[in-house]
Amino acid sequence: MSFVTTEDGTEIFYKDWGPKDAQPIVFHHGWPLSADDWDNQMLFFLQHGFRVIAHDRRGHGRSSQSPSGHEMDTYAADIAALTDKLDLKNAVHIGHSTGGGEVARYVARARPGRVAKAVLVGAVPPVMVKSASNPGGLDISVFDGLRAALVADRSQFYKDLPTGPFYGFNRPGAKISQGLIDNWWRQGMAGAANAHYECIKAFSETDFTADLQAITVPVLVAHGLDDQIVPYADSAPLAAKLLKQGTLKSYEGLPHGMLSTHPDVLNPDLLAFIKA
Repeated sequence: MSFVTTEDGTEIFYKDWGPKDAQPIVFHHGWPLSADDWDNQMLFFLQHGFRVIAHDRRGHGRSSQSPSGHEMDTYAADIAALTDKLDLKNAVHIGHSTGGGEVARYVARARPGRVAKAVLVGAVPPVMVKSASNPGGLDISVFDGLRAALVADRSQFYKDLPTGPFYGFNRPGAKISQGLIDNWWRQGMAGAANAHYECIKAFSETDFTADLQAITVPVLVAHGLDDQIVPYADSAPLAAKLLKQGTLKSYEGLPHGMLSTHPDVLNPDLLAFIKA
């Protein structure tokens, strides 16, 4: 197992597959999951000749259950430590959900030559929570409810989310995969409750507007129109407008977890964007 040690001593687990001289693709997972959520995409891009890398965010999966640092600045610094250790250049960073916020913060601050392109899939930017400056956001009570459910019965909560809105399995006629549900629960329960609790604030209240405006590389913003976790109207189109080189791609009827439910649709689109 491979780890990079950050400045505060946290060990970040990562996978690194493929030829070291190939263009790297770095995958950033959603809450409360791990690098394992990207296995389908990692195998797909590995077969297309890329070097593929995915990490477990601090407090998630196999990384250290750190007592602090569960906010976007530290998440981005952890990625910088990983990319520095591996000396990644001309990399493509792909983030899903919370991982999309992590990508935005990291890419906005990355040293020249580190990043070639970025992709935000079902991502949280610009900002999720409702406020005077973001009237279309979700009320803070939604996120308070997530925290309350996590404290009350984390295991059951982590069975309910993928069974229902995350993959759109609560929609009429949905093709339900028990394997996806079980794998979601497995990844979630491997992480630390304190990290997951604090990460809710990180993904819901962080404002990524300045990050998006600072990014100069091409960015694909991909989002399902039936996303029940990160509502489309207050996320993807707003993020795309803030980017200097943003491309918006919307998917009719697809859920938040569309990378897992429809990899046959998403993977070729991601490949086309990277190769363009």
